Parts: sequence; structure tokens; C-alpha cells
Amino acid sequence: MTTTPPAPGATPDAIPGATPGPLAAPGWVEELAARADAALPDYVSGYFHSAAGDGTCAREGVADWDAFRLRPRVLHDTSEVTTATTLLGTAVSSPLVVAPMAQQVAARPEGEVLTARAAAARGHLLGLSTNTGARFADVAAEGAPWWYQVYVCRDRSVTARLVERAAAAGARALLLTVDTTSLAVEGPRLDPSNWVESPRKNRTANLTPAEVEAAGPDGLAMALDLTPDVIGWLAEESGLPVLAKGVLTARDARRCVDAGADGVVVSTHGGRRLGPSVTSAHALPEVLAEVGAEVEVHVDSGVRAGHHAVAALALGARAVHVGRPVMWGLAADGADGVGAVLDQLQAELVTCLRQTGFAHQRDLTPADVVRRA
Repeated sequence: MTTTPPAPGATPDAIPGATPGPLAAPGWVEELAARADAALPDYVSGYFHSAAGDGTCAREGVADWDAFRLRPRVLHDTSEVTTATTLLGTAVSSPLVVAPMAQQVAARPEGEVLTARAAAARGHLLGLSTNTGARFADVAAEGAPWWYQVYVCRDRSVTARLVERAAAAGARALLLTVDTTSLAVEGPRLDPSNWVESPRKNRTANLTPAEVEAAGPDGLAMALDLTPDVIGWLAEESGLPVLAKGVLTARDARRCVDAGADGVVVSTHGGRRLGPSVTSAHALPEVLAEVGAEVEVHVDSGVRAGHHAVAALALGARAVHVGRPVMWGLAADGADGVGAVLDQLQAELVTCLRQTGFAHQRDLTPADVVRRA
């Protein structure tokens, strides 16, 4: 699947190949997921689909975005629509961000290098997981602006080493995942540490074998004792701004910002935090009301369409992070697949902005979206 990279901020009408194409049929995400599943071992596809509990949060995460209704306005010039913006000072072509996702080397051997290549060609920001099998330098060489997502290890020296290396390689911010202490156990077969020995299970590409051995499995495990002071510690270690990823309440958003966070990401970890959790779409308004005037608020989990992103932006989110559809595109068609997903979502975003009467997402307000009763 070959796509033509759009110019930053260009409209679909001006982008060859960015108008609805192979991925535009109803249910294109589901069809893409099915093609990805067919290309992957069942334990890998199972890992990519896995959710907490019985999957309630994951299912409702999509349904709650679907429940928003936009309020179109008329007699506004939408002959030229642009989505260019800045995220913590980094210029990007779109508020759509590639979410950090582990085990991309299980989708394709080159993993995040291919994802970064597609993101760079289109001017999108990329999140890079701690549990990556790609080297920082190889991802950075593709040219996409990127943020490093941090799982704090029980051995804090390991985390310090990783964030220092990420900063040196060009990461522009840290995404501190704050909800990992309660992530659901996927089960022994889906846990990548139990996968057969192969490059598919590589999660420590930015540590040397000696460093991995010295830390041991316990030292590399996620810390269970995180408190807000870790935000300042990471900022000091890296010299980078820190966003707290996994916030679902106003009270926690306030604690993170008061501790020095430069932003928060409203997230359910793709429905993998807690089965009966509130969804990101449900939590976003109260987080925005608490800290949206002070820091950037981003959102992820369950975003599957351009109108989902427009609803989030209208509520006040600065950016929308997209995960599983990108991973399925990577598994199905490599960098071309990632590019096709980004092109489709960008085309839907621009079309939805135009249809609702906006030339740029910055002009959206909460009055332009309602939740269906």
C-alpha cells in the first residue's frame, strides 16, 4: 500500500492519495486489524488486542467517542483548512500524535524505525516506548520529532540512564506513564517475557547486555512506589519537559501539575488499566476544567476516526494520540501501512473540520460539541 506524503498542514483536496481511498470504507479499522492479525502469530496479535478485565473499558472507550455529536456552524470560510500546530513548542503538521506502543518489532522487525519514517514524511510527532526493540539513534535518524515514554524501573539508575540517552538522541519531552502499577496482567501466553526467544520479544534495545544482566528482572520491572516527586526527578535527569500520561481525574491532574508536569495525557492505557474504569472521553472534560488553562492536555485511548479527534479538540485537548490503528497498519503493510493510517485519519480530521465550519482546530470550543443523551 503506497501513499503520497502530504505537505504539513495541507488539505486533503491538495494531497494526492490523501482523499478517502483503500482505508476509507466503513469499518476500515476493523478490516485493517483483521489483516494484521492474519500476518502475526496469535500470541502477538493477542497482545496487541489485550485489555483489562472483560474489555469493558476498551469497548466503551471507542463507544464514548462515538457518542459525541458536533454542532456545525455555517457561513465561515473553509476554502483552506490547516491543522498545523505546536506541541510543547515543537511545530507539527497535525494534532494527531503516534502514541508510544511496546513490541513494534513484533509487528515488523524494524519496528519503530518504520513508524518513525512514516511519521516524519507527514510531519507528525512520535511517541517512543521504554519497551522498544529499536535503538534511539535509529529512530531519531528518520527525522520525526519524538517524545520518550518512560516506565520507571525499580532500579532507578536504569531509568536515569535511559532518559539521559533519550535526551542525548534528540527526544524533546518525556511521557511519564503514571498508571502502570495497576496494569492488568495479560496472562502468561500474552506476556512478551514468556514469548519464544526471538527478536519479537526485544524490549531493551537501548541498554547493553551487561546493563540488563546487572539490573536483573526485578530491577527492570516497573516501580510500584511512584509519587509525584518522580516528575521533578525526571525533569532534572533529562533536562526535558515531562507530561504525566494516564491521568483520569481532576485531582490527579492537579497533583501532577503542582509537582511540575508540563502537561498531562488523559489515558486508560488503551483500556488496559482497569476493566471497569471510566474512559478517556468521559474523564477529559474534568481534567481540562482543572488544569487546561495552565498546561497542555492531550488524550488517547479509543480514538478511531477523525470526528473522534475533532470532538476531543473541541473539548479543549491540544493533541490526540493514536495507538492500535497505527500498530495494525505497521503489521499489515510496514511503513506504508502506518502512512496510510495517518493519511486516512488526517483526511477525516480535515474533512470533519471543514464540514463543521472550521478552518483550524484552534477555533473549536466546547460549545461546538455535545454528548448524545
